[in-house]
Amino acid sequence: MKRKTELKLANLFRHLARYILLGLGIITILFALLSGADDYGGGINGILKNLPNALPWFLLLVVLYIAWNWEVLGGIIIIIFGLSVLYVFNFPTTNFLSTASILAFLIIIIGVFFVLSWYFERESDHDKVF
Repeated sequence: MKRKTELKLANLFRHLARYILLGLGIITILFALLSGADDYGGGINGILKNLPNALPWFLLLVVLYIAWNWEVLGGIIIIIFGLSVLYVFNFPTTNFLSTASILAFLIIIIGVFFVLSWYFERESDHDKVF
């Protein structure tokens, strides 16, 4: 019975982490691409010139791919990414409770979900009855 509960928890954490981060990453990339495109004249040309602003968020999707395949490694990298976002976007300013800090904490929590998913799956494998 314990094994079944651990597998359910592992699957819950895994699916929450994967799909929430995928949605969050896509929304953030779109926001990063479109928010500064008007400064470059708008349209496709403005979006292409504003592409460097979205590169960190494309990196988040690459890390999500890693976490999709190797949960513990990807989870640790996602936690580090979230801590980096927290530092880069908040500490240079006095506005610590900004949208960026909420986003960073969400990314950190999702990274923890990946690690927990790996942990509960590993624990359920140790309880197998042979």
